[in-house]
Amino acid sequence: MGTFDKELSIQEIKRLEELARLCRGDILKMTTIAGSGHPGGSMSSIDIYLTLYSFANISPENYDDPARDRIVISHGHTSPGLYSCLARLKFFDLEELLVGFRKIDSPYEGHIERELPGVEWSTGNLGQGLSAGCGFALSSRLNNLPYNVFVVMSDAEQAKGQVAEARRFATKFNLNNITVIIDYNHLQISGRVEQIMPVNIKDDYLADGWKVLEISGHDFSEIYDALRKALADNDHHYVIIAETIMGKGVSFMEGERKYHGKPLKVDECRKALKELGVEDNLDQLFALRDKKRFKKLKKKRILPPNIKLGEIPIYTDTIHPRNVFGDILEGVAQLNPSVPIAVFDCDLTESVRTHKFAKILPSRFFETGVSEHNTATVAGALSVNGVITIWGDFGVFGIDEVYNQLRLNDINHTNLKIFATHLGLNVGPDGKTHHCIDYIGILRNLFGFKLIIPGDPNQVGHIVRYILNQPGNFVVGVGRTKLPIIKTEDNKIFFDRSYQFEYGKVDLVRPGKDMAIFTLGPMLNQAVKVWEELSRGGVVPQIYNVSAPLDIDKECIIEASKTGLIITYEDHIIESGLGSIIAQIIAEEGLNTRLFKIGISEYGGSDKPDDLYKTYSLDAESVVKIIKSLL
Repeated sequence: MGTFDKELSIQEIKRLEELARLCRGDILKMTTIAGSGHPGGSMSSIDIYLTLYSFANISPENYDDPARDRIVISHGHTSPGLYSCLARLKFFDLEELLVGFRKIDSPYEGHIERELPGVEWSTGNLGQGLSAGCGFALSSRLNNLPYNVFVVMSDAEQAKGQVAEARRFATKFNLNNITVIIDYNHLQISGRVEQIMPVNIKDDYLADGWKVLEISGHDFSEIYDALRKALADNDHHYVIIAETIMGKGVSFMEGERKYHGKPLKVDECRKALKELGVEDNLDQLFALRDKKRFKKLKKKRILPPNIKLGEIPIYTDTIHPRNVFGDILEGVAQLNPSVPIAVFDCDLTESVRTHKFAKILPSRFFETGVSEHNTATVAGALSVNGVITIWGDFGVFGIDEVYNQLRLNDINHTNLKIFATHLGLNVGPDGKTHHCIDYIGILRNLFGFKLIIPGDPNQVGHIVRYILNQPGNFVVGVGRTKLPIIKTEDNKIFFDRSYQFEYGKVDLVRPGKDMAIFTLGPMLNQAVKVWEELSRGGVVPQIYNVSAPLDIDKECIIEASKTGLIITYEDHIIESGLGSIIAQIIAEEGLNTRLFKIGISEYGGSDKPDDLYKTYSLDAESVVKIIKSLL
């Protein structure tokens, strides 16, 4: 039960009350000095923060200890409140915070930043905190570390669908070491919560299997006792609904919506500081703001362990790439029964082949149903805690639908491994709603994600095995259909056991002299057909397989440009995929070559992939005709 194991003494209450008074002054000072920020909600949440950080198992001495309690602040705009709490409790320097808040060279950003000691998850995009908390709670189980997880949330974000997904996830998987506290000040940036989007918070949590406690969020005894009661019950997870007041502590701010995201002017701040009985040192702090130099803060990263992978399988016949993924997961489960591994699925087990892992290690398999937003965040948060985290899903769900969640994962430096199937027109008869034709363009926007598109089933095997022992975020993408085995000119397997996958390396699959064709994924076997047809007529193109389109070896493009004609060929939107990436390289390097892009220029219909390729001039026969017209 941690440090919530005895009654709160009068002396401790007085200490908290004094800290709260000082913190409210800090909140007003830093937001006024910065000229921006959210003081109102910070002042309504501060008593919750002080209680949690004073008694949970986290301190300036152990904030990197794997066994510490985890506190996730979902409403990241209350950073002034959290930061002032942490500074007063000696996690970092108070003066640096007051003059550095929302300043470019300081670590004290406008929304909560994970690099700071005591902060577990960078937040600001509302509705994701409970999902992150679920990820931390799962980590406790998989790593056999019995810590508590606390998630502090706003009232307005309870309207988010992802919050409902996370509530149900916590109940399904019995995450009884998680406790939610909701700052219920009834105000959001546009007005009263009840008017903007009514949500029956209490009944929603009850309906999803939570125990509910209702308290005053400004009474330290009530906050502490509610937390103590929640932690004492190992058989349930609790939500504590804490009634609070926006701008609590300053008479002219209390209950005023405008202070949700509006700092006080200097004269207003002075008036408020006087009312709080807090020292007015604004002039001194303003003078320091441009002079202060800030320390670089960096949190220690917990990387996932390496796992046993066994001997790589080599396939000789046409096979589904997703079957290869499933085979590898099955082998990983058999070889690593005690390693912290988690596999996530969103109601697509057999389609993405995660069922093979589930049969062997069911306690490490998490079926989350149709709840991709929650899954993306849970998996991301789990992956920063030393757990090898794998998520299989269709591209339109695991990439397109969860862009915001993947972006926040990227900001939090997660180690998520996504296996995305059903990419491109290769999806076929499912039609345009399921044709993920924009995945390269989307993932180009995420600085820390690596995208790998295998050219055949054997390369899938090399790539999946590669990423499972690599840190960082990876997406491996394949289509829906079976793919033939790519072979050399003398009919040997190209991606055999001697093949070594290197991220960014471009594979020369066929030599040539008259032009260079750069392709990827299911179009590689089509490009080989193009090579065969053109070669019979005396035109011999080079065929390159680009498995890592976001990080292409530029030297390969430079060498290919000497042919005078580069063609890009992809099952992807033509404006934002491989062609545009290579065009950028050509422009940046000042290469003297023609470029012609072949790809998708409109949404496709429903039919067999080969028929779709032919309809939209992406089949080998059509590409041969296009190339001949260019000569």
